[in-house]
Amino acid sequence: MNNELQNNSSSEGKVINLSIKLLLIFILVSWCAMIVFPFVTLVLWAVILAVTIYPLYYKLLNLLKGKNAIASSVVTIILLGILLVPTIFMISAIVSEAGELKTAIVNKTLVVPPPNPKVAEWPLVGKEIYKVWASLSTNLESALVTYHDQILEVGQRIVGAMRSVFSNIMMFAFSIIIAGVFLAYSDESEKSTLAFARKLVGNKGNEFKDLVVQTIRNVSKGILGVAFIQFVIMGLCFMLAGVPLAGLWAILVFLIALIQLPGAIVAIPVIIYIYSVKEPVPATIWSVIILICGLSDNVLKPLLMGKGAPVPMIVIFLGAIGGFMLSGFIGLFTGAVVLSLGYKLAGIWVNYDNSSPVIKSE
Repeated sequence: MNNELQNNSSSEGKVINLSIKLLLIFILVSWCAMIVFPFVTLVLWAVILAVTIYPLYYKLLNLLKGKNAIASSVVTIILLGILLVPTIFMISAIVSEAGELKTAIVNKTLVVPPPNPKVAEWPLVGKEIYKVWASLSTNLESALVTYHDQILEVGQRIVGAMRSVFSNIMMFAFSIIIAGVFLAYSDESEKSTLAFARKLVGNKGNEFKDLVVQTIRNVSKGILGVAFIQFVIMGLCFMLAGVPLAGLWAILVFLIALIQLPGAIVAIPVIIYIYSVKEPVPATIWSVIILICGLSDNVLKPLLMGKGAPVPMIVIFLGAIGGFMLSGFIGLFTGAVVLSLGYKLAGIWVNYDNSSPVIKSE
Protein backbone atom coordinates (compact mmCIF):
# COMPACT_ATOMS: atom_id res chain seq x y z
CA MET A 1 0.00 0.00 0.00
CA ASN A 2 2.79 2.38 0.95
CA ASN A 3 4.64 1.47 -2.23
CA GLU A 4 1.57 2.34 -4.32
CA LEU A 5 1.22 5.70 -2.55
CA GLN A 6 4.89 6.40 -3.08
CA ASN A 7 4.62 5.44 -6.77
CA ASN A 8 1.53 7.66 -7.22
CA SER A 9 3.25 10.51 -5.42
CA SER A 10 6.36 10.03 -7.55
CA SER A 11 4.27 9.97 -10.76
CA GLU A 12 2.40 13.13 -9.77
CA GLY A 13 5.71 14.80 -8.97
CA LYS A 14 7.08 13.88 -12.39
CA VAL A 15 3.92 15.17 -14.12
CA ILE A 16 4.08 18.47 -12.20
CA ASN A 17 7.80 18.78 -12.87
CA LEU A 18 7.31 18.08 -16.60
CA SER A 19 4.36 20.51 -16.77
CA ILE A 20 6.41 23.30 -15.17
CA LYS A 21 9.28 22.67 -17.61
CA LEU A 22 6.92 22.70 -20.61
CA LEU A 23 5.26 25.88 -19.33
CA LEU A 24 8.63 27.59 -18.95
CA ILE A 25 9.68 26.46 -22.44
CA PHE A 26 6.36 27.74 -23.84
CA ILE A 27 6.84 31.11 -22.11
CA LEU A 28 10.42 31.35 -23.42
CA VAL A 29 9.42 30.45 -26.99
CA SER A 30 6.45 32.86 -26.90
CA TRP A 31 8.65 35.65 -25.55
CA CYS A 32 11.23 35.04 -28.28
CA ALA A 33 8.46 35.04 -30.90
CA MET A 34 7.13 38.40 -29.66
CA ILE A 35 10.63 39.90 -29.75
CA VAL A 36 11.28 38.65 -33.29
CA PHE A 37 7.76 39.33 -34.64
CA PRO A 38 8.41 42.97 -35.76
CA PHE A 39 11.24 41.69 -37.97
CA VAL A 40 9.44 38.69 -39.50
CA THR A 41 8.42 40.44 -42.73
CA LEU A 42 11.88 41.97 -43.09
CA VAL A 43 13.63 38.61 -42.68
CA LEU A 44 11.16 36.78 -44.93
CA TRP A 45 11.85 39.23 -47.76
CA ALA A 46 15.58 38.85 -47.12
CA VAL A 47 15.26 35.06 -47.43
CA ILE A 48 13.19 35.38 -50.62
CA LEU A 49 15.72 37.78 -52.16
CA ALA A 50 18.69 35.63 -51.14
CA VAL A 51 17.13 32.45 -52.57
CA THR A 52 16.09 34.22 -55.78
CA ILE A 53 19.43 35.83 -56.59
CA TYR A 54 21.67 33.02 -55.30
CA PRO A 55 22.37 31.59 -58.81
CA LEU A 56 23.71 35.00 -59.94
CA TYR A 57 25.65 35.37 -56.68
CA TYR A 58 27.18 31.90 -57.19
CA LYS A 59 28.42 32.84 -60.68
CA LEU A 60 29.96 36.03 -59.32
CA LEU A 61 31.51 34.06 -56.46
CA ASN A 62 33.25 31.77 -58.96
CA LEU A 63 34.54 34.79 -60.89
CA LEU A 64 35.96 36.23 -57.65
CA LYS A 65 37.54 32.87 -56.74
CA GLY A 66 35.39 32.19 -53.68
CA LYS A 67 35.62 35.59 -51.95
CA ASN A 68 32.25 35.55 -50.19
CA ALA A 69 32.46 38.99 -48.57
CA ILE A 70 33.31 40.79 -51.81
CA ALA A 71 30.72 38.89 -53.87
CA SER A 72 27.91 39.50 -51.38
CA SER A 73 28.90 43.19 -51.04
CA VAL A 74 28.83 43.67 -54.83
CA VAL A 75 25.41 42.02 -55.12
CA THR A 76 24.05 44.09 -52.21
CA ILE A 77 25.33 47.37 -53.68
CA ILE A 78 23.89 46.55 -57.12
CA LEU A 79 20.48 45.69 -55.67
CA LEU A 80 20.45 48.81 -53.49
CA GLY A 81 21.35 50.88 -56.54
CA ILE A 82 18.54 49.35 -58.60
CA LEU A 83 16.09 50.12 -55.79
CA LEU A 84 17.29 53.50 -54.49
CA VAL A 85 18.54 55.37 -57.59
CA PRO A 86 15.12 55.41 -59.35
CA THR A 87 13.51 56.21 -55.98
CA ILE A 88 15.75 59.27 -55.49
CA PHE A 89 14.97 60.50 -59.02
CA MET A 90 11.25 59.94 -58.44
CA ILE A 91 11.28 61.83 -55.12
CA SER A 92 13.25 64.67 -56.72
CA ALA A 93 10.80 64.90 -59.63
CA ILE A 94 7.75 64.82 -57.33
CA VAL A 95 9.17 67.53 -55.04
CA SER A 96 10.14 69.70 -58.02
CA GLU A 97 6.76 69.36 -59.74
CA ALA A 98 4.88 69.94 -56.47
CA GLY A 99 6.89 73.12 -55.89
CA GLU A 100 6.19 74.37 -59.41
CA LEU A 101 2.48 73.60 -59.03
CA LYS A 102 2.31 75.46 -55.70
CA THR A 103 4.11 78.48 -57.20
CA ALA A 104 1.78 78.53 -60.20
CA ILE A 105 -1.32 78.38 -57.98
CA VAL A 106 -0.04 81.12 -55.64
CA ASN A 107 0.93 83.40 -58.55
CA LYS A 108 -2.30 82.55 -60.41
CA THR A 109 -0.35 81.52 -63.48
CA LEU A 110 -1.61 77.94 -63.61
CA VAL A 111 -3.48 77.31 -66.86
CA VAL A 112 -5.52 74.17 -67.46
CA PRO A 113 -5.99 73.50 -71.20
CA PRO A 114 -9.58 72.93 -72.37
CA PRO A 115 -10.63 69.28 -72.81
CA ASN A 116 -11.04 67.64 -76.17
CA PRO A 117 -14.76 67.26 -76.99
CA LYS A 118 -14.12 63.55 -77.58
CA VAL A 119 -13.48 63.14 -73.84
CA ALA A 120 -17.23 63.48 -73.26
CA GLU A 121 -17.73 60.40 -75.46
CA TRP A 122 -15.71 58.14 -73.17
CA PRO A 123 -17.94 55.39 -71.76
CA LEU A 124 -19.28 55.64 -68.19
CA VAL A 125 -17.07 58.48 -66.89
CA GLY A 126 -16.57 60.66 -69.97
CA LYS A 127 -19.28 63.26 -69.30
CA GLU A 128 -18.31 63.78 -65.65
CA ILE A 129 -14.60 64.09 -66.48
CA TYR A 130 -15.39 66.54 -69.28
CA LYS A 131 -17.54 68.65 -66.94
CA VAL A 132 -14.86 68.90 -64.22
CA TRP A 133 -12.07 69.46 -66.75
CA ALA A 134 -13.99 72.22 -68.53
CA SER A 135 -14.75 73.89 -65.20
CA LEU A 136 -11.05 73.87 -64.25
CA SER A 137 -10.03 75.32 -67.62
CA THR A 138 -12.59 78.16 -67.69
CA ASN A 139 -12.54 79.32 -64.06
CA LEU A 140 -9.83 77.62 -62.03
CA GLU A 141 -10.36 79.50 -58.75
CA SER A 142 -14.10 78.86 -58.72
CA ALA A 143 -13.58 75.19 -59.61
CA LEU A 144 -11.03 74.76 -56.80
CA VAL A 145 -13.57 76.13 -54.33
CA THR A 146 -16.38 73.98 -55.75
CA TYR A 147 -14.38 70.75 -55.69
CA HIS A 148 -12.30 71.62 -52.59
CA ASP A 149 -13.42 68.61 -50.53
CA GLN A 150 -12.94 66.13 -53.37
CA ILE A 151 -9.50 67.54 -54.24
CA LEU A 152 -8.46 67.43 -50.56
CA GLU A 153 -9.63 63.82 -50.23
CA VAL A 154 -7.77 62.75 -53.37
CA GLY A 155 -4.67 64.60 -52.20
CA GLN A 156 -4.73 62.89 -48.81
CA ARG A 157 -5.07 59.49 -50.49
CA ILE A 158 -2.14 60.25 -52.78
CA VAL A 159 0.03 61.38 -49.86
CA GLY A 160 -0.94 58.26 -47.88
CA ALA A 161 -0.14 56.02 -50.83
CA MET A 162 3.24 57.73 -51.31
CA ARG A 163 4.08 57.28 -47.62
CA SER A 164 3.23 53.60 -47.88
CA VAL A 165 5.34 53.21 -51.02
CA PHE A 166 8.38 54.93 -49.49
CA SER A 167 8.11 52.96 -46.23
CA ASN A 168 8.00 49.73 -48.25
CA ILE A 169 11.02 50.89 -50.26
CA MET A 170 12.97 51.43 -47.03
CA MET A 171 11.88 48.00 -45.80
CA PHE A 172 13.15 46.45 -49.04
CA ALA A 173 16.44 48.31 -48.66
CA PHE A 174 17.01 46.77 -45.21
CA SER A 175 15.89 43.37 -46.56
CA ILE A 176 18.51 43.63 -49.31
CA ILE A 177 21.22 44.28 -46.71
CA ILE A 178 20.09 41.26 -44.66
CA ALA A 179 19.93 39.16 -47.85
CA GLY A 180 23.55 40.14 -48.52
CA VAL A 181 24.50 38.78 -45.09
CA PHE A 182 22.62 35.53 -45.83
CA LEU A 183 24.51 35.21 -49.13
CA ALA A 184 27.86 35.79 -47.43
CA TYR A 185 27.07 32.87 -45.08
CA SER A 186 25.16 30.83 -47.66
CA ASP A 187 26.97 27.55 -46.89
CA GLU A 188 26.17 27.78 -43.18
CA SER A 189 22.60 28.86 -43.94
CA GLU A 190 22.07 25.88 -46.25
CA LYS A 191 23.42 23.43 -43.67
CA SER A 192 21.18 24.86 -40.94
CA THR A 193 18.13 24.78 -43.21
CA LEU A 194 18.83 21.19 -44.25
CA ALA A 195 19.33 20.11 -40.61
CA PHE A 196 16.01 21.71 -39.66
CA ALA A 197 14.22 20.07 -42.61
CA ARG A 198 15.62 16.65 -41.65
CA LYS A 199 14.38 17.12 -38.10
CA LEU A 200 10.88 17.62 -39.52
CA VAL A 201 10.68 15.02 -42.31
CA GLY A 202 13.68 12.74 -41.86
CA ASN A 203 15.45 11.64 -45.03
CA LYS A 204 13.01 13.68 -47.14
CA GLY A 205 14.60 16.86 -45.76
CA ASN A 206 16.78 17.55 -48.79
CA GLU A 207 13.85 17.06 -51.17
CA PHE A 208 11.63 19.45 -49.20
CA LYS A 209 14.42 22.03 -48.95
CA ASP A 210 14.86 21.92 -52.73
CA LEU A 211 11.08 22.21 -53.14
CA VAL A 212 10.98 25.43 -51.10
CA VAL A 213 13.93 26.93 -53.00
CA GLN A 214 12.54 26.04 -56.43
CA THR A 215 9.05 27.30 -55.54
CA ILE A 216 10.40 30.68 -54.41
CA ARG A 217 12.41 31.03 -57.63
CA ASN A 218 9.48 30.01 -59.80
CA VAL A 219 7.18 32.54 -58.13
CA SER A 220 9.85 35.22 -58.54
CA LYS A 221 10.14 34.46 -62.24
CA GLY A 222 6.45 33.87 -62.88
CA ILE A 223 5.02 36.81 -60.92
CA LEU A 224 7.73 39.41 -60.34
CA GLY A 225 9.45 38.62 -63.64
CA VAL A 226 6.28 38.91 -65.72
CA ALA A 227 5.20 42.06 -63.86
CA PHE A 228 8.59 43.67 -64.56
CA ILE A 229 8.54 42.64 -68.23
CA GLN A 230 5.07 44.13 -68.69
CA PHE A 231 6.13 47.26 -66.78
CA VAL A 232 9.02 47.80 -69.22
CA ILE A 233 7.32 46.98 -72.53
CA MET A 234 4.04 48.75 -71.78
CA GLY A 235 5.89 51.73 -70.30
CA LEU A 236 7.87 52.05 -73.54
CA CYS A 237 4.67 51.78 -75.57
CA PHE A 238 3.01 54.51 -73.50
CA MET A 239 6.03 56.81 -73.92
CA LEU A 240 6.33 56.25 -77.68
CA ALA A 241 2.57 56.70 -78.13
CA GLY A 242 2.74 60.06 -76.35
CA VAL A 243 0.53 59.10 -73.40
CA PRO A 244 0.76 61.69 -70.58
CA LEU A 245 2.24 60.44 -67.28
CA ALA A 246 3.50 57.30 -69.02
CA GLY A 247 5.66 56.39 -66.01
CA LEU A 248 2.70 56.40 -63.62
CA TRP A 249 0.65 54.26 -66.02
CA ALA A 250 3.58 51.83 -66.26
CA ILE A 251 3.82 51.62 -62.45
CA LEU A 252 0.08 50.91 -62.36
CA VAL A 253 0.64 48.06 -64.85
CA PHE A 254 3.33 46.64 -62.53
CA LEU A 255 1.03 46.78 -59.49
CA ILE A 256 -1.89 45.28 -61.42
CA ALA A 257 0.33 42.43 -62.66
CA LEU A 258 1.55 41.73 -59.10
CA ILE A 259 -2.01 41.04 -57.93
CA GLN A 260 -2.45 38.70 -60.90
CA LEU A 261 -4.83 40.84 -62.93
CA PRO A 262 -4.25 41.33 -66.68
CA GLY A 263 -2.35 44.41 -67.80
CA ALA A 264 -5.12 44.94 -70.35
CA ILE A 265 -7.13 46.54 -67.51
CA VAL A 266 -4.74 49.50 -67.62
CA ALA A 267 -4.53 49.35 -71.42
CA ILE A 268 -8.26 50.04 -71.88
CA PRO A 269 -8.35 53.66 -70.56
CA VAL A 270 -5.06 54.39 -72.33
CA ILE A 271 -6.48 53.11 -75.62
CA ILE A 272 -9.59 55.27 -75.12
CA TYR A 273 -7.33 58.29 -74.61
CA ILE A 274 -5.26 57.46 -77.71
CA TYR A 275 -8.39 57.29 -79.88
CA SER A 276 -9.51 60.66 -78.49
CA VAL A 277 -6.30 62.47 -79.53
CA LYS A 278 -4.95 60.59 -82.58
CA GLU A 279 -6.12 59.78 -86.07
CA PRO A 280 -7.88 56.39 -86.48
CA VAL A 281 -5.01 54.57 -88.25
CA PRO A 282 -2.14 55.35 -85.80
CA ALA A 283 -4.57 55.01 -82.88
CA THR A 284 -5.52 51.51 -84.06
CA ILE A 285 -1.88 50.48 -84.54
CA TRP A 286 -0.89 51.66 -81.06
CA SER A 287 -4.00 50.11 -79.54
CA VAL A 288 -3.22 46.69 -81.02
CA ILE A 289 0.41 46.85 -79.83
CA ILE A 290 -0.57 47.95 -76.30
CA LEU A 291 -3.32 45.32 -76.08
CA ILE A 292 -0.93 42.55 -77.15
CA CYS A 293 1.58 43.69 -74.50
CA GLY A 294 -1.21 43.81 -71.91
CA LEU A 295 -2.20 40.21 -72.65
CA SER A 296 1.38 38.89 -72.89
CA ASP A 297 1.23 37.59 -69.30
CA ASN A 298 -1.01 34.74 -70.50
CA VAL A 299 1.96 33.37 -72.47
CA LEU A 300 4.86 34.44 -70.24
CA LYS A 301 3.47 33.27 -66.90
CA PRO A 302 3.07 29.53 -67.70
CA LEU A 303 6.48 29.49 -69.37
CA LEU A 304 8.33 31.08 -66.45
CA MET A 305 6.35 29.76 -63.48
CA GLY A 306 6.09 26.16 -64.66
CA LYS A 307 9.67 25.73 -65.90
CA GLY A 308 11.46 23.15 -63.74
CA ALA A 309 8.69 23.25 -61.10
CA PRO A 310 8.71 20.28 -58.67
CA VAL A 311 4.90 20.51 -58.37
CA PRO A 312 2.21 21.31 -60.98
CA MET A 313 2.12 24.96 -62.04
CA ILE A 314 -1.54 25.26 -60.96
CA VAL A 315 -0.52 24.45 -57.34
CA ILE A 316 2.04 27.26 -57.30
CA PHE A 317 -0.41 29.65 -58.98
CA LEU A 318 -3.28 28.91 -56.58
CA GLY A 319 -0.92 29.15 -53.60
CA ALA A 320 0.36 32.53 -54.77
CA ILE A 321 -3.14 33.95 -55.35
CA GLY A 322 -4.55 32.56 -52.09
CA GLY A 323 -1.50 33.71 -50.16
CA PHE A 324 -1.81 37.21 -51.60
CA MET A 325 -5.48 37.41 -50.59
CA LEU A 326 -4.62 36.18 -47.10
CA SER A 327 -1.32 37.92 -46.32
CA GLY A 328 -0.77 40.61 -48.93
CA PHE A 329 2.30 40.82 -51.18
CA ILE A 330 4.46 38.52 -49.02
CA GLY A 331 1.70 35.91 -49.38
CA LEU A 332 2.59 35.48 -53.06
CA PHE A 333 5.62 33.52 -51.83
CA THR A 334 4.48 32.08 -48.50
CA GLY A 335 1.21 30.87 -50.03
CA ALA A 336 2.96 29.15 -52.93
CA VAL A 337 5.55 27.53 -50.64
CA VAL A 338 2.99 26.30 -48.07
CA LEU A 339 0.61 24.88 -50.69
CA SER A 340 3.50 23.18 -52.52
CA LEU A 341 4.66 21.58 -49.27
CA GLY A 342 1.09 20.51 -48.52
CA TYR A 343 0.79 19.02 -52.00
CA LYS A 344 3.99 17.02 -51.51
CA LEU A 345 2.93 15.81 -48.05
CA ALA A 346 -0.46 14.78 -49.44
CA GLY A 347 1.31 12.80 -52.17
CA ILE A 348 3.50 11.05 -49.57
CA TRP A 349 0.44 10.22 -47.46
CA VAL A 350 -1.53 8.85 -50.43
CA ASN A 351 1.40 6.65 -51.53
CA TYR A 352 2.30 5.61 -47.97
CA ASP A 353 2.96 1.89 -47.52
CA ASN A 354 2.69 0.57 -43.94
CA SER A 355 5.16 -2.19 -44.70
CA SER A 356 7.71 0.29 -46.07
CA PRO A 357 7.38 3.79 -44.61
CA VAL A 358 8.28 6.65 -46.92
CA ILE A 359 9.59 8.98 -44.21
CA LYS A 360 12.20 7.56 -41.89
CA SER A 361 14.04 9.35 -39.15
CA GLU A 362 17.77 9.43 -39.47
